[in-house]
Amino acid sequence: MEISASGFLFDMDGTLVDSHAVVEAVWSEFGHRHALDPVEILAYAHGRQAVDTVAHFLPGLPAERRAELVAGLVAEEVTRTDGIVEVPGAVALLTALAEAEAPVAIVTSAPRELAVARLEAAGVPIPAVLVAAEDVSRGKPDPQGYLLAAERLGVPIQECAVFEDAEAGLLAAVASGGRVVVVGHHASATTEGLERVQGYTGRVPGVESVSLPS
Repeated sequence: MEISASGFLFDMDGTLVDSHAVVEAVWSEFGHRHALDPVEILAYAHGRQAVDTVAHFLPGLPAERRAELVAGLVAEEVTRTDGIVEVPGAVALLTALAEAEAPVAIVTSAPRELAVARLEAAGVPIPAVLVAAEDVSRGKPDPQGYLLAAERLGVPIQECAVFEDAEAGLLAAVASGGRVVVVGHHASATTEGLERVQGYTGRVPGVESVSLPS
């Protein structure tokens, strides 16, 4: 599978970093504390900002209390990096893209501190452009993050390949107008007709193209 693009935009959790165990543990504990179904929380939360997930499941909570809960969740997640690893081939791919001086950005729903902690734990190189939760006023599934990343790279979004694994992120990627590549097994109406990879290789034949396994 050959993907040619002038810019490469990556989600983080589930796309570059496998943090599945930590995410499940933190949100399951949150659900138990608030008498909520962890399965429902996880189905909604993946790919979204924590503040949006808390607001969805605790809509009557005062804004100040909501902010406290989110801060506590993020602080807890930052310290829990055991078991976080790369998605197969992610390190080699981003390293090769950096060596080729290809425009690369990460667009994540995580706050910057958490994103950096997870990327470092997995050994994934952090590109100069990292769009985190603090950088946008609307999180995924809104495309704002991907549009901002393309703008910061100086590459039209239509010339970017966007790699995503979760429904909220895929909706954002499709809405951005980029070339969307599904990473992993998620399937829905949103993924119909989209290209898909299970992992990456690090072979980059040139600045404008990257080879991936089908």
